[in-house]
Amino acid sequence: MAEKRITLKRVFHVISMAGLLLTVILVVYGWHTGMLTSLDMLKSTVHKTGAWGPAVFVLLQIVQVVIPILPGGISLLAGVMIFGPVAGFVYNYLGIAVGSVIAFLLARRLGGAFLQSVSSQKVYDTCIRWLDKKNRFEPFFVLAILLPVAPDDLLCMVAGLTKMKLEKFTMIILLCKPFSIAAYSFGISSFTTWIATAV
Repeated sequence: MAEKRITLKRVFHVISMAGLLLTVILVVYGWHTGMLTSLDMLKSTVHKTGAWGPAVFVLLQIVQVVIPILPGGISLLAGVMIFGPVAGFVYNYLGIAVGSVIAFLLARRLGGAFLQSVSSQKVYDTCIRWLDKKNRFEPFFVLAILLPVAPDDLLCMVAGLTKMKLEKFTMIILLCKPFSIAAYSFGISSFTTWIATAV
């Protein structure tokens, strides 16, 4: 078990570092070309890619759920800023929903070693304590998925360690996740519009 955990930890560490390095390269490139200093240029560049733009963004959101590279709020903000509140909401929802199911299945297949590989020991211990809630975990999980501030990516992995059926998990994600994503998507859009108007 310890060997499996260490191996997974190393694999996900390498993937996380590679993702972080790629993010830094893209940020430097975006800054150099002016895309990160001009929202109009960024949106125009992405829209010129046609269907590839949304497809790549959804894929990045899926990966972001399973292997956290940046805070989830940043990718949610990017979706809203680039694609607008409605399309941004749809792409965020699709990517996060698929990523959540993958995280659940990986935890179910790999066990606690998977959760340990993507979190610190302190976070892992906290997550394991949630499992002690037994019959209280499911109501707690539903509430957490509804709220925009809960660590729901980790909770999806914890859910994979319980006896919750995939069908029930998927239904909870599909029905509850839109509320927190909408809160981010439309809340951020309204805030940025207000800032732009104030300035």
